[in-house]
Amino acid sequence: MTSFRSPNAIRADFSSAMSIMYREEVPAYGQLMTMVAEVNANVLRSDAAIALNMTPEEDTSRISEERHGAIRLGTEAELAMMARVFAVMGMFPVGYYDLSVASVPVHSTAFRPIERSDLAENPFRVFTSLLRLELIEDEDLRRTAQTTLERRQIFSDSAIALTEKAEQQGGLSPEDAQSFVTEILETFRWNIDACVSAETFAALIASHRLTADVVSFKGPHINHLTPRTLDIDAAQSEMVALGLPAKAVVEGPPTRKCPILLRQTAFKALDESIRFPDQKGGWVKGQHTARFGEIEQRGAALTPKGRALYDQLLAETRAKILPDANGDNAQEYEATLRKTFEAFPDDWRALYDQGLAYFKISVNPEIEVPASLDVSDLLDAGVFLLSPIIYEDFLPVSAAGIFQSNLGDDARDNLQAQSSKEQFERALGGSVADEFALYDAMQDAALQHSLATLQTSGSGQ
Repeated sequence: MTSFRSPNAIRADFSSAMSIMYREEVPAYGQLMTMVAEVNANVLRSDAAIALNMTPEEDTSRISEERHGAIRLGTEAELAMMARVFAVMGMFPVGYYDLSVASVPVHSTAFRPIERSDLAENPFRVFTSLLRLELIEDEDLRRTAQTTLERRQIFSDSAIALTEKAEQQGGLSPEDAQSFVTEILETFRWNIDACVSAETFAALIASHRLTADVVSFKGPHINHLTPRTLDIDAAQSEMVALGLPAKAVVEGPPTRKCPILLRQTAFKALDESIRFPDQKGGWVKGQHTARFGEIEQRGAALTPKGRALYDQLLAETRAKILPDANGDNAQEYEATLRKTFEAFPDDWRALYDQGLAYFKISVNPEIEVPASLDVSDLLDAGVFLLSPIIYEDFLPVSAAGIFQSNLGDDARDNLQAQSSKEQFERALGGSVADEFALYDAMQDAALQHSLATLQTSGSGQ
């Protein structure tokens, strides 16, 4: 019987290989990894780790290996094939993100593991965007972009063959899995050779800098790889101390005792040398700014009720003040954000009782069980312990803020066209999962397991 390498193991291999490659391509990423590891170690040694209320082992052992990447695809065919590739690694599309309303001409999903055990083993995720060519106003430029994208093949023949083999036989042998990782890695590799002329590149830049990044190259090079920190404020300060050109404002919610959702910061995109083909068969030197370093801090996943409150408070903040790309009003923005978010409870039990966040409930074996099996009573007695379910997904406003800070403030144009989830799913070749349903199922499974544990042990009888 053929022994297959598990999708979790293939995903871990790929994530590690991607990290090694990106460290070679963007040396500052190596600095980030070292710095984040030190910040996390400091947090785990301090009382702050207790306040974060993480599930022992499950949430702490994954941190050093945790990262997400981001790619931007150009055609529906590329997205459909990428979905098949990620499926081999146990990664599936979760959520739909419309970034066109934030002046970014893409719509996106996150490919990631879905089951709690798979996330605990390796939570690698890739935020994957599809360019919306119809948002290029100049018809001639749109046709040029479409023709350019249709000519390219971002996957090697071997990568396609191995993906098909995995689909046909239900997995890959260890040898094939190693080859698969090697071949797919090439799709994400940086290439200095543009596939458009310098003139076309300039026209694409004028249309939108992100459009130029997607269309002008032979593949969807990874544009950032993001480690997870347990204290993004400390990491932000360290970035500044290291002399990295950090964003002035951390995207997402403000600093809290009980972190929620996702907070992100980044250092500005690198100015990298590229070359354009000329009409004589030679090359013309140029520059491109796209790839950057990012750090994230993940908190509790919010319920629909909690997310509605978050969105409301963020909208109230941004109605009063928008963060300037140059950071001039960073302190004023952060103060306004903190003040507005005082309306969002900052206590784990309150978040649970008010149905604002998702939690894993576990049994404390050291506490005598009362007669009642009411969940609230068991929490009051300390029999049940709460730990937040980590948010595994993304925030469109934050993603747009990161994009804009690295594309330049001129990226904030009047693009307000609505994306289409149905259009995206047709290109994908399937539906995106509802992230709320996934978190709800995880919370319910943990609760039912804990109740069954009490009943099986004869407690509370």
